[in-house]
Amino acid sequence: MERISSHVKSRRSYDSRRRRDQARRTRAAVLETAERLFLTRGYAATTVASIAEGADVSVETVYKAFSGKPGLVRAIWEQGLAGVGELPAPQRSDEMQQLEADPRKIIEKWGAFTTEVGPRAAPILLLIRNAAASDPQMAALLQETDRARLLRMEDNARRLYERGHLRRGVTLEHARDVLWTYSSPELYELLVLRQRWPLERYGGFVAEGIIAALLPQAGGAGTSPRE
Repeated sequence: MERISSHVKSRRSYDSRRRRDQARRTRAAVLETAERLFLTRGYAATTVASIAEGADVSVETVYKAFSGKPGLVRAIWEQGLAGVGELPAPQRSDEMQQLEADPRKIIEKWGAFTTEVGPRAAPILLLIRNAAASDPQMAALLQETDRARLLRMEDNARRLYERGHLRRGVTLEHARDVLWTYSSPELYELLVLRQRWPLERYGGFVAEGIIAALLPQAGGAGTSPRE
């Protein structure tokens, strides 16, 4: 009897893993198809039915997993922000900042992160921006993505500020806005998508611009967190 029970539990465990693996593959296929269609056809012209057909799933499956096009766009955006590493890019950035004491190296690594996240996140953020002009749900998502990025940049700026890394006279708010500007999808659009800059050049430009805007010149004094 114990043998039978053990065999049944093992079979159920295997079936459960197989269902989870299949669900992950289905989700990935739907998101990949949705991203491709959104970016080639546009938000309005892409239907849930066309996404389901391209991913070889039912329309019901798409709605059940993502609740429609806005949910798909949100999931693609969140996937883009995570980057391509085993850990999400924001988590890797946080860990890097805890270990690195040199602010220039921190910012240079931020520049490298933009070359990883930019190609994945910027195009979908631009899609949200364009769709927001005529779709209320996309307008709401645009506000959410802008707010999330602003808060993230404020957190990064605060770490520089509290460690006394900022140039004298640079406020926390100013540093936040500089980081927010250099991380914007609009900058990626101008330099990478329109001017065809290589990603390495783009990442270097972002890092150099932030360093020039926020940090003391060589031999210069920083600012105290209490100033």
